[in-house]
Amino acid sequence: MADYRKNLKGGMTLLELTVVILVLLSLVAILFVGARAWRIGSDRASNILNLRNVQQAVRAHANTRTLAIGGSLDVAEIIGAGKYLGSVISPNNEINYVGKFGAFVPTIGSLYLSPGYSDDAAISNYAPAEALYADW
Repeated sequence: MADYRKNLKGGMTLLELTVVILVLLSLVAILFVGARAWRIGSDRASNILNLRNVQQAVRAHANTRTLAIGGSLDVAEIIGAGKYLGSVISPNNEINYVGKFGAFVPTIGSLYLSPGYSDDAAISNYAPAEALYADW
């Protein structure tokens, strides 16, 4: 009897190759979804840190100058070269800080910087919950 297996070469069938390609494509798709979620989380954290840093600078300036809550406060006293903060840079195009600074020392739980968001999705992705800054 002839052994037919001697003449067969090892390799993958078309079906096996298709399954491998589908698995790789699925893994790449999962990677892109995860990378997008990571980027949104990173931008949200940057936004919250910007809000916190501005708030700390405002409180420090108000305490140093003995300004009362509701006292007049220009953003130029807080942000700029040689000030409490050098600059405030938005983490992405969906968050706008230009012209969103207050004119008065805010009450506890109110933000001096109220960022503008491009749409409702940006608000849900990047805006901090009010409970987060309730004691700022």
